[in-house]
Amino acid sequence: MAVQHFTPEGMLQPVPYHHVAVGTGSRHVHVSGQIARRADGTPVAPGDLAGQIAQALRNTSVGLESAGASFADVLRLTFYVTRWSPEKIGDFMAGVEAVADEIGLRLPLPPASLIGVDHLFEPDVLVEVEATALLD
Repeated sequence: MAVQHFTPEGMLQPVPYHHVAVGTGSRHVHVSGQIARRADGTPVAPGDLAGQIAQALRNTSVGLESAGASFADVLRLTFYVTRWSPEKIGDFMAGVEAVADEIGLRLPLPPASLIGVDHLFEPDVLVEVEATALLD
């Protein structure tokens, strides 16, 4: 495997992600920001953060698979969430957990950042997900 995830002693625990990823491969896969849209552009889960997280992760999975990668190869995830507040973490994690088995996303997550933003490119988009993977 090209990627090893872990959280060493002395780092904040528990958190829903690993703090460290070590990649030993040579081929990088970058999946651009994925949102809750079907391939034809139809919005999925309008107004529902958990539903949008799940669909954005499904779309990220499709991008990874197209390059011969999976979530097991992901070094890092970045989530952009509109109008973020700490009270939304339950809905956020519900979306992740709802789709994790379906797309092969192991928990805890790879190293991840959740960045709150005012808005994304369209008003109904609540979340965007980016992934970086490494293959042998």
